[in-house]
Amino acid sequence: MYPRPVGKVNDPIGKGITKDGLHFVRLATLLWCVLVAACGPAPAPVDSIARAPYYQAPALLERAWRLPVAKTYPNPIEYQGNGAFCGPATLVNLFRSLGIDRYDQESLFDRAEVSRWKARFRGMTLDELAGLIRSNADLEVAVLRDLTREAFRAHLQRMNDPTNRYLINFNRYPLFGVDIGHFSPLGGYLADSDLVFVLDVLDDYKPFLVPADRLYVAMDTVDSETGKKRGLLLVRAARRAALGTPAMRPGKVP
Repeated sequence: MYPRPVGKVNDPIGKGITKDGLHFVRLATLLWCVLVAACGPAPAPVDSIARAPYYQAPALLERAWRLPVAKTYPNPIEYQGNGAFCGPATLVNLFRSLGIDRYDQESLFDRAEVSRWKARFRGMTLDELAGLIRSNADLEVAVLRDLTREAFRAHLQRMNDPTNRYLINFNRYPLFGVDIGHFSPLGGYLADSDLVFVLDVLDDYKPFLVPADRLYVAMDTVDSETGKKRGLLLVRAARRAALGTPAMRPGKVP
């Protein structure tokens, strides 16, 4: 008589082992399917602009910092305090370019409708950032979303006007291959090179130059939180800032 194999249905102990093993295989297969469905095929690699000769070329950056709007911003700019505070850091720099120096990245939320904790852990949407500006300063703010490429280029022609400040919400993926949304001020436009000056508030990147069409593609993406397109905020500057008042340094209240 042959010994009965362990693990068959007739064996109470083996039966338990067989079921546990089967459950493990099923669970592992299910998790694999979920991961494949969530991740999908690997995206095509992006040719990062960080390798391009124009990206942070010293001569081009020097020219960019002399643009009428860029020179109103602090140099160096203030970088974001944590990984999700690109919006608040963008506003602190915006306000300083306008001579308003009474806020830091935390105090912006003292009178805001959006919670600092929401911003800290989930980031902010384009409309929330517009609301945060209105909560802290009497400024005219326009949300520019669903722009065509032609409309975007029309705004580039007004980007060096010191009565305007443009803030951009874009996805880094079309520029660097990193799939994450981000805010930063725009310092201006070098028309002869067709390069936009992005005052990146994350110190891992720092201010850089990018071709206009490439930046448009990065902006013309969908924010997964809202299901709406990203875009620009256009802020109208006060006359004092428009006349070229330099950005004030921290600790000075106008």
